[in-house]
Amino acid sequence: MYAAFTGVSFLLLFGVIFWSTARFMEQQIDATVSSEIAEILASPHAASAGGLKSIVQELIGHSPGFYYLVQDRSGNVLAGNLPATTVTIGIREWGGSATLKPTPYSAIRGRGVDTLEGYLFVGMSTLQLHEMEEKVTRSFLWGMGAAMLLALIGGAAVSVGLLRKIETVSQTSRDIMEGELQRRVPVHGSGDELDHLAVSLNTMLDRIQSLMEGLRQVTTDIAHDLRTPLTSLRQRLELAQKDSVDADTLRTVLDATRCDMDGILEIFSALLRIAQIESGARKAGFSEVNLSDVLRTVLEVYRPALEEKSQQLQGNIDDELRMRGDRELLTQLFANLLENAIRHSPVQSQIVFAAQRCSDAIEVSIADNGPGIPEALRAKVLQRFFRLEISRTTPGSGLGLSLASAVATLHEAKLELSDNGPGLCVTVLLPAHS
Repeated sequence: MYAAFTGVSFLLLFGVIFWSTARFMEQQIDATVSSEIAEILASPHAASAGGLKSIVQELIGHSPGFYYLVQDRSGNVLAGNLPATTVTIGIREWGGSATLKPTPYSAIRGRGVDTLEGYLFVGMSTLQLHEMEEKVTRSFLWGMGAAMLLALIGGAAVSVGLLRKIETVSQTSRDIMEGELQRRVPVHGSGDELDHLAVSLNTMLDRIQSLMEGLRQVTTDIAHDLRTPLTSLRQRLELAQKDSVDADTLRTVLDATRCDMDGILEIFSALLRIAQIESGARKAGFSEVNLSDVLRTVLEVYRPALEEKSQQLQGNIDDELRMRGDRELLTQLFANLLENAIRHSPVQSQIVFAAQRCSDAIEVSIADNGPGIPEALRAKVLQRFFRLEISRTTPGSGLGLSLASAVATLHEAKLELSDNGPGLCVTVLLPAHS
């Protein structure tokens, strides 16, 4: 198809150049002939009887490139180097004749005018015009043949390279479907569209692999976290089945069983809430939120917990910090972060809760002077069920920071964990509402 398109383009180009060149040479011949006729008729002898005849006879010997014909009214040839012809006023082309020079097959193009003695025709040979047309035609035929050949070779080379890259993508996809999730589409570094496609596919594959690994990890963590309360629940039920159990012991067993069930339900509720947030369904209900009021409300709610541990809270919240979002989820986000700082900070520690506007964003930071989080584990604590305490003896499910991360992502915010020296500083950068 590409070769055919190239051929058609060459034919169109050939037609334009051929017609333009032939037209130009014809105009040159017509202008030269008209100038020669004007000079002949401008001569003083042209108006006298026999004057035109003598002028033409003299020009035949001095102008070898021209052809002349003078006829009387009866059609008899009076002078010239052409045979008698039909009188035609204006431009005409005279077909070739075996008696004409310089070649038997040359045509003559000229102009005929009416004179006092009858008819005058002056013409020139179109041999050079025909030679030019043949050369142009021959050149374009060779050029079109070479262009078609190059188009076929180039098209084949491009097709082979393209098909090879597409086959690489297909083979990578087949390998991934067979279980090699670490396979990626090679990027050749040419910067073309296929490289852009490979980068996009690799990014998508990285995301899919991360989600699958996260799903696998979540499944393992759920089984690990639920095994302990379910085992305790089973043991208490076995204890309650014994005949020797009195009413007080049975009531105690039921209370402990209810607490275990509440913990299990809390875990599943948190998981469902995270899934709902990550689906983006809550984004449709976004409205303008006064973040300053939300943060001050969170501080007031957790002030008794701070006083219970004799912790000092320093709140620096600017007024009229507004953004678009979900007020309930934003409250949950900063409540989880503040509760996490209170829980993991020692008695009589200091917690700084600050919020300020920075250009077109709102920066909220919660800094404590507790044990902090090692830099290598800061990304992992945002995963579901990940806990720094491997024994998992302290209360908690490891879903608080995961929920906070999901809410931040929903609001297109950036959540960062950094060292407070000592302690941990959690910074949330939210888009402000102008």
